[in-house]
Amino acid sequence: MLETGQTAIDFTLYDQENREVSLSDFKGKKIVLYFYPKDMTSGCTKQACAFAAAYEEFKKEDIMVIGISKDSTASHQKFATKYELPFLLLADPELKAITAYDVWKEKKLYGRTYMGVMRSTYIIDEHFTIIKVFEKANPASNAQDILAFLAQPSKDQ
Repeated sequence: MLETGQTAIDFTLYDQENREVSLSDFKGKKIVLYFYPKDMTSGCTKQACAFAAAYEEFKKEDIMVIGISKDSTASHQKFATKYELPFLLLADPELKAITAYDVWKEKKLYGRTYMGVMRSTYIIDEHFTIIKVFEKANPASNAQDILAFLAQPSKDQ
């Protein structure tokens, strides 16, 4: 995992509308960059809908919200449409950003071991510095946890 204080790693991926997007396109803004395992699954849907519900608060603070999974742009398009997600979803089937941010990890489920995306969130400041990492982010509370963190007075922000 990348850590607080490190410089965010730039990447270029495609969004749900099949447009090329680079993280550096948003330099000068705060960015919430969240990695999640899979479109349309219960935890990922809960997390995405929580970000959608809080989106106006993020927008009011000029904060970009970007979700990344290894799903395709077509899958992201269906996911965004079905749940009216107002933020960017980036497709990373080749695991470029997922491995750069070190969230491709060994996981266990029902005694089976496999590789997958560890649900994680990075808050990146206007200078491209990671100011907070939510490792193993809680899908239900992640959006609110981020807003609470950003509301704290801090000399680091």
